[in-house]
Amino acid sequence: MLKKSNRLLKKKDFDVVWQKGRSSFDKILGIKARLNELKENRFGIMIGLKVSKKAVERNQIKRRIREILRAEVADLKKGFDAVITVLPAARGRKFTELRESLVYNLKRLRML
Repeated sequence: MLKKSNRLLKKKDFDVVWQKGRSSFDKILGIKARLNELKENRFGIMIGLKVSKKAVERNQIKRRIREILRAEVADLKKGFDAVITVLPAARGRKFTELRESLVYNLKRLRML
């Protein structure tokens, strides 16, 4: 689980990142990131009903992404806000495929 200090919680923060952030998308995940004035990174995860109508499946994907972020947070550059968007192709993917997609997008945004 990510620490509370590493989470985006307010709608206003999500909106700022979504409007002014740089983006990187592939078939499974997308990331929009923006610099912040903090000493740590904050992440938010968006997953809609198009991915799955079942909350159990959506929450499982969220938990996997949070675990990947928790493991990678030490290697990331500091001072970013990022919103991770889960695309419908993520449904049924294995943990390693989600990890590869997330790391690929983080590298494209020069956060890793």
